[in-house]
This record gives sequence, C-alpha cells and structure tokens, in this order.
Amino acid sequence: MKVTGSGETLGATIEGLDLARPLSREDFDGVVGALGRYGVVRFPGQKLTGRQLADFSGRFGELEINVGNAFQEPGIPEVMILSNIVENGKPIGLADAGQDWHTDMSYSSTIAFANVLYGVRIPRRGGEPLGATEFSNMHAAYDGLPAEMKRDLEGMTVLHDFGKFWEMMRDRGSPRPPLTEAQRRAKPPVSHPVFLTHPITGRRVLYANPGYSVRINELPAEESERTLAFLFEHQLKPEYRYAFRWQEGDVLMWEDMGTIHNAVADYGPDEHRLVKRCQVMATTFKPGED
Repeated sequence: MKVTGSGETLGATIEGLDLARPLSREDFDGVVGALGRYGVVRFPGQKLTGRQLADFSGRFGELEINVGNAFQEPGIPEVMILSNIVENGKPIGLADAGQDWHTDMSYSSTIAFANVLYGVRIPRRGGEPLGATEFSNMHAAYDGLPAEMKRDLEGMTVLHDFGKFWEMMRDRGSPRPPLTEAQRRAKPPVSHPVFLTHPITGRRVLYANPGYSVRINELPAEESERTLAFLFEHQLKPEYRYAFRWQEGDVLMWEDMGTIHNAVADYGPDEHRLVKRCQVMATTFKPGED
C-alpha cells in the first residue's frame, strides 16, 4: 500500500490495494489514517462488482439505503446508481446527484462517515475528463474562522433539512418528483452542533453546509441568516478547495465530517457518466460534540 498526497489542501492516491479483496487489518488502518490526513483518497484501476463495492464500503460502517429509494443496484439497495444514461426511454440512475455544495446525510440523526464512489463510465471532451468532484476542507475552514466567531458559536446547533437540497434541485428544473409524506417523515429536520470534534483527527471542524443547513437554532432568525451566509462564503475560500478529476476505474472515498463537496455538471446528456455509490454512516466512527 502506497499513499501519495496531492500536494493540495485535500487529496491523496492509494496504490497497491485490490478493493475486490477483503482488506487486511493493517491496510484498513492505513486507509483510515489516510482519510484523516488527506480527507479524500483515490484508489485507481479498480474492477468491482456492486457486491464488492458494498463489501468494501461496509467495512467502515453501516451502509445507508437512500431515502429516495430509487436507482439501486439490483439486489443491493445500498449501492445507488448515479448516471445521465437513458435506456429504453428510462433513466438508469439519478442524473443530478450532488450538484451543489453539501455534506451527505447532515440531515440525518446519524450523520455520515464517508462516501465511496466507483467510476464506471466517465465522460470526456477533447481528451479531458468531465464531471469533476470538488471538495472543501472543513478542518481548514474552522481554523480560519475569526476567534470571536469560534467563541460565540461554540455550543450552538444548526438545523439541517433534507428537503432544502431536494427542492433547490426541483426549482432548477430537475425531474425529481416532489417528496412524499412518507419520505419527509423518514427524514425530518434534525440539529447538530455547528462545530464537531473529528473522530480520526481529534480536531474541530465546521459542520454546516449550503445544501442542507437552514438555521442556527440559538440565534434570532435574521442573525442566523447572516451568520450562515458568512459561513457558507467562508468555507468555500479558494485555499480550502480541491478538485478531483475522474478516470474510469477510480474508486474515490472521502470522509464527510471534515469536507463538503459538489458534483460539477459540465457534461451534456450525450456525454455519458455512470458512477456507483455507497454511503457509510458514522456508526463506527462517531464525532465528538463537546
């Protein structure tokens, strides 16, 4: 196992592992350590079935079945299909997943530990890959906050709502149907501390994001709105950001507490993309909240 950092604020490549085979304890610990240090890690040149992707991902915690309950790998609902491909007049995957800045599962009472995505088909134009995934470093974002804001927000909580991102995408013309009452009941708004202690690094991170965070509970509405607007702008400073450009066969894994991310939609409907995704919940690696 060889780990090579990107030289940027996030990102590393891990070579020498075949993710179709069970990880040794030493390699498992090495991957966790790399996630803590780099936030985002790439495993190039993988060849995985949906079952093998789920088995690898499940080593790190319980796998979530997406509340949308659609576009799942046959027989393996923990594997979600992200794709703009249409076959026989029907989409085979969710075409607009993650196309704005967010942190997956911040809207859940049990938050996410990590995402694992497998690039099966990557669009290209002029020889260059399209559909990059952008990240921003929430360790760095916390460290860069004014001292008085860290002091004032310490102990406060943020309300996160699954419907915010979903309705934002519908407002932009997404074919996503309205959420059903059952889906809304399954994921009601929840609150989490605005600052968490990261379970791997032991450092503080900013845990708020434009996709799902709707208000700071302890502040008056107008002050909450101003504060969130500041945090959303602050956490996307160029020095905190990293862009990953996909290659077919890449498995990309990132931890969700110390990063936020955005799927770049710079490809057209005839430039086909197919990615398989697992969501690892923070059942094994739980954040500190004090």
